[in-house]
Amino acid sequence: MTQERDEIAVVGAGLAGCLLACFLAHRGYPVALYERRPDPRSGTPERGRSINLALSERGLDALRRIGLVEQVMADALPMRGRMVHPVNGAPGLQPYSSSGDLAINSIGRGALNNALLEAAAKLPGVRIAFDHRLVGLDPATGTMTFETPQGTATARARVVLGADGAGSAVRGQLLAHDLVTESVDFLDYGYKELTIPPLGGDFALDPGALHIWPRGTSMMIALPNPDRSFTCTLFWPTHGTASFASLGSAAAIERHFAQHYPDLPPIAPNLVDDYQHNPVGVLGTVRCDPWQVDGRVALLGDAAHAIVPFYGQGANCAFEDVVELDRCLDECAGDWSAALPLFQHRRQDNAEAIARMALANFVEMRDKVGSPVFRARKQVEHALERALPGRYVSQYELVSFSTVPYAQVRRRVRRQYQVVGLAAAGLVAVAGAVVASALRRRG
Repeated sequence: MTQERDEIAVVGAGLAGCLLACFLAHRGYPVALYERRPDPRSGTPERGRSINLALSERGLDALRRIGLVEQVMADALPMRGRMVHPVNGAPGLQPYSSSGDLAINSIGRGALNNALLEAAAKLPGVRIAFDHRLVGLDPATGTMTFETPQGTATARARVVLGADGAGSAVRGQLLAHDLVTESVDFLDYGYKELTIPPLGGDFALDPGALHIWPRGTSMMIALPNPDRSFTCTLFWPTHGTASFASLGSAAAIERHFAQHYPDLPPIAPNLVDDYQHNPVGVLGTVRCDPWQVDGRVALLGDAAHAIVPFYGQGANCAFEDVVELDRCLDECAGDWSAALPLFQHRRQDNAEAIARMALANFVEMRDKVGSPVFRARKQVEHALERALPGRYVSQYELVSFSTVPYAQVRRRVRRQYQVVGLAAAGLVAVAGAVVASALRRRG
């Protein structure tokens, strides 16, 4: 049956593209997976570009559907809360869930990508072409032009699916044909990676938490790795006196970290070298419309809706895209001209919802997690969850530990806050009436 169907092209062999190839192959489609880079399984990772992932329920749900979750989770490290590092004093743990036992999972992007790539390569009907950079696409015919080490190559596919990231070449081709509109909103912040190696053969920090150093206008996070190291990521302004550009010399770097991150230099012996040589990445939100053209070319994952990483949902959201597209193909009996518009209809509001929540969570992580008021609010929220199980669920738990659509999460959380606000106002009114009555009796 697979030989009777036209080939489906997936451009981009990153996380979303490899997962998509697996889902399509399981449906019986022949798949051509094109990647501009060499085979990542045979190379070394680019310095300062690992960006650990926080894999949570939406991503795990997708992996379960193709039987990969146990293999992937074998190398994952569960993180049950945020370990907040103040400038002065001891770090404190803030659990993610009211029970304290729910966890997001730290996993290296490269390891996950390789596992998905291996899974796709083993499936019948999947062929993978590395060193193929898309430079031309005719959306009407599905004809693609690639630059390769051997010269120009062309291929044709019944359907072309762009899963090639925030800088998507497929989206670029659709823009060149005036078939989509695009907006890219960059933050005035960038990111840079540092490394905390094992200390005495063990983790230098608690591996059961996501570590965060909130500093108001900037922050650093650290996620554990299976080799007992931590990957740290600085999120700093790109301009100004407290920016990446403001630290030039080794002495200035050492002074800055000793003042603002005093517990880091003793456990990060390569701090200065990492800082001076690791690149600064950009952060932004990509929006485009439409996500598909004539049921023949479509975008998904970051290619359609890249978001900032502050909710740990970029890969999880992209994986959920793949699940939804698979569901749409089921409901449309494999009719791509019906399934692709339905996919956009189902996912676009959800993508916008998580984009907004991710931006808001940056402010929470950077400015609020160290605040006593924030900690008290979280304690109240967890108490409500325990008192009203299933009826009151925090936004973080709905996003990270469920598959409730993101847009529904936002609506539900707004309703919860309204109810809690009314209840609190009622309690204040009752307390005020009691006090007033008591005062009248005394008078």
